[in-house]
Amino acid sequence: MQGDRMPYVVMTVCTGNICRSPMAEIILRKFFQDRGADPDRVRVESSGVSDEEFGNPIDRRAQKVLKERGYDLPDDHFAHRISREEAERSDLLLPMTADHMRALLRILPPDKRPAVHLYRSFDPDLPQPRPGHESDLDLVDPWYGGPQDFELAIDQIERTAPYIVDWVLKRV
Repeated sequence: MQGDRMPYVVMTVCTGNICRSPMAEIILRKFFQDRGADPDRVRVESSGVSDEEFGNPIDRRAQKVLKERGYDLPDDHFAHRISREEAERSDLLLPMTADHMRALLRILPPDKRPAVHLYRSFDPDLPQPRPGHESDLDLVDPWYGGPQDFELAIDQIERTAPYIVDWVLKRV
């Protein structure tokens, strides 16, 4: 439980904050909404570990696959690098890959590190990786691929989203 502080903040994290993390943000937000979670109770945000895409909108290919699946896109997405303050105020940090996880762990104080969980680690049908093999749970990076890679990424995000929502709602 988080005490009196509201809302519970879920932060999705990828590289540049234009593909995977905003896709996960939008999808998780919809899954929380569909479960009746008040946005004042649970807030979903996204960020990147790099500032290389600073200020950019969601990648047009990610927008396309989200729209095709019926998701509403925000008008105000602004790609940015996660700050230490954002990371510290987040209750659950969901990096898309083991590399993103390591980048987050470097900026967090030790007592905050238990809040970091690989996004796909919530999927009960995936085996938990052995220590040092966390990359087995990496969410596919669609950036260099074609439409099929964006389809695979959104499939992986949607498949895991209900388990994340269940986990969070048990804690708020």
